[in-house]
Amino acid sequence: MSNALDLTVMYAMHGACRDLAQLDRVTTAADCDPVRVLATAAGWTLLKQALRAHHAAEDDALWPSLRLNLAGRPKDLGLLEVMEAEHAAVAAVVQAIDELLTEPGADPLRLGQLTDALTRGLAGHLQHEEDTAFPLIRRTLTAEQWAHFSQVHARHIGKNAPLLLPWLLDGADKPTATRLLAQLPAPAYDACTARWIPAYAALDRWSPGTTA
Repeated sequence: MSNALDLTVMYAMHGACRDLAQLDRVTTAADCDPVRVLATAAGWTLLKQALRAHHAAEDDALWPSLRLNLAGRPKDLGLLEVMEAEHAAVAAVVQAIDELLTEPGADPLRLGQLTDALTRGLAGHLQHEEDTAFPLIRRTLTAEQWAHFSQVHARHIGKNAPLLLPWLLDGADKPTATRLLAQLPAPAYDACTARWIPAYAALDRWSPGTTA
C-alpha cells in the first residue's frame, strides 16, 4: 500500500468531466437547435469517449484490485458496489441522450431534462469518488496495482488519444498539465505538443457539424 500514489490523472479526468457548462448552454440557447447541435458536436462525442474510457478502466482494473485487497471488509466492499452502480447510472443517462438524439422531431425539453440529470448525476459521482474512493485507493492499492490500472486506462483511451489528451489538458492548471505530459512516452509527448494540442485548439467542438 502506498500514500505516494500519483492520482494526477484521476483529478484531471474529473476536472475535465465536470466541465458540463457547455451542455447547459447548448440545451438552453434560444438561437440554435439543441438536438442538432448535440447530435453533431465534437464536444458531446469527446465527453462520451472520455467517460467510457475512464469508467471502463476503473471497472476493469481499479475496482477488482481494490476488491481483492479489501476481502473481509464488507463496508469498503459495499462502497465499490456503489461506485459501479453510479457508473451504470451515468451510462444509462448517456445512452438515453443518444437515443433521443436519433429520434425524428426529438423534444428539446426532454433533452434538457436528460442533460440536467447527467450534470447532477456525474457531478455527484465524481465528488463521491474523490471523498470516499480516493482515500481508499491511497490506503489500499499497491504501486504495482496502480501501474496496472494506469496501463489499462491508457489502453482504453487508445486511438482517441489525439483528441482526448488535449481535452484532458484543456483548462488544467500548469503544474497538472506538466505532470500529465511528463507521464507520456516520448512519441506521444511529441505528437501531443506538436500536433494534437494545436488541432484541438482549432476545433470549435460545441458547434454543429464538428463531430470528432
